[in-house]
Amino acid sequence: MHAVDSRPNPAEAPQAPPPRHVARVRNRSQRDSRVAWLLSLPTLVILIAMLAYPLYRMIVLSFQNMRLKELFSGKTPPWAGVDQYTKALTDGVFWGVVGRTAAFTVVSVTLSVLAGLGIALLMRRVHAKVRLFMMIAMMFVWALPQLVAAQSFRWLTDSDFGVLNYVLTELGFDYATHSWFVNPWEGWAVITTLVVWAGIPFLAISLSAGLTQVPKELLEAATVDGASAWQALRNITLPILKPLLTIVTTLSVIWNFGLFTQNWALRDGHPEPVYQTLATFSYTQAFGRSNYSYGSAISVITVLLMLGVMIFYIRQMFKIGEVD
Repeated sequence: MHAVDSRPNPAEAPQAPPPRHVARVRNRSQRDSRVAWLLSLPTLVILIAMLAYPLYRMIVLSFQNMRLKELFSGKTPPWAGVDQYTKALTDGVFWGVVGRTAAFTVVSVTLSVLAGLGIALLMRRVHAKVRLFMMIAMMFVWALPQLVAAQSFRWLTDSDFGVLNYVLTELGFDYATHSWFVNPWEGWAVITTLVVWAGIPFLAISLSAGLTQVPKELLEAATVDGASAWQALRNITLPILKPLLTIVTTLSVIWNFGLFTQNWALRDGHPEPVYQTLATFSYTQAFGRSNYSYGSAISVITVLLMLGVMIFYIRQMFKIGEVD
């Protein structure tokens, strides 16, 4: 006779209920998630109401062939399928504009973030009154409308009466009646300087606020252990600032990729081909040359190019919310 093993099989044993505090934490997390979506609902509804129909009309128009005839008569434009997209994706001029826009975005965002981080670090070291003065000054720059800032830079770099040419000439350089936009490198340097100058306040103030979350004890301990300022920045400050740096950098990419006002105003509403970005190129094609459907197709492609960046930004926002 064989003995029967009456011990329960661990695999078949009933699972113990989760601890009560784990269930409470799980319920609280689910409740917070529902509250977050509920609070975001009004903003989402407003955004959908303001953007959904125009975006829908733009997409439909990109598959049609809208001409002045249909615009003035009010008739439905003939269907063109993917002809507008084929025209754009096989156009060397379009890809040149894409490359120029991407290069400008990379350069301007890099300079803006580095300058903003440097000023933010400086603000944490100066006296409180100096810090307050710097913040007020940058807020004035941030509040300045883009068109006004662009016009100011246009006057500064004017070939006949510009302050910049006058100062350089007084310093001994031959810059009398010098035009800064004949050479594309110089022209883009002016545009990039304007964009970086206007973007620094947001970055510096945001990163300065983020630096307040860096524990002073960690920095003091690193200094006592013999770490240099660069080592403390790289190993302590930047890792703590990484989520905020990711957000402000992504926002800067979104804003700078859609560059329109600065180069449009600096070139008096008629940017030369070498100064065209995706935003101005789409506008020029649609309203300057009456190629409305082609301009809409370029706009849709621009939205698709930025969609990945926007998804990345939203994911980072939710990750930070989960950590908090």
